Amino acid sequence: MLKDFKPVLGILLRFIVIYLVLLFAYQFYLNNGKAFGLDPFSRMIANQVSAIQNTIGYPTELYDDIKNEQVWFYVKNHYVTRMVEGCNAVSVVILFVSFIFAFYKGVKTFFFVGAGLVLLYIMNLLRIIGLNIVVVDHKEYGKMFHDFIFPAIIYGTVVVLWLVWIKFFALKHENS
Repeated sequence: MLKDFKPVLGILLRFIVIYLVLLFAYQFYLNNGKAFGLDPFSRMIANQVSAIQNTIGYPTELYDDIKNEQVWFYVKNHYVTRMVEGCNAVSVVILFVSFIFAFYKGVKTFFFVGAGLVLLYIMNLLRIIGLNIVVVDHKEYGKMFHDFIFPAIIYGTVVVLWLVWIKFFALKHENS
């Protein structure tokens, strides 16, 4: 009976191992920079968000809060949101990458992951920009967009990418 479940157990084990390795590596990265405030990857995203918002007519400045490991977005003369480590979508990326590599299919796995990472990165930038715009222009909707709308969009993107990977790559038979 266990023989029937061997492929599923193999995929599950690969997912768990890849997920844990990436999670521990990311935690190691975060622990090494705690004294410097917000981690460099999150800071890079905050800088890019600020640059894009300045370009589209939402004057933005960033203010460091090193002690609390965050950066505040000062948009149109208001402190609207703050960038913390969780805003960088790395946890979402770790889930995405772990799932795709659990169904490893050679070199095309790397290409799909690369394209997916680019898409998720862009989606995350747009998510943060969108949240800042909503909070500046329609503060009453800020919590709803932060807690429900934008997470649904980013996680929905991951699920769609997973489905595309499974349907068109992972389960596609060589002779069909």
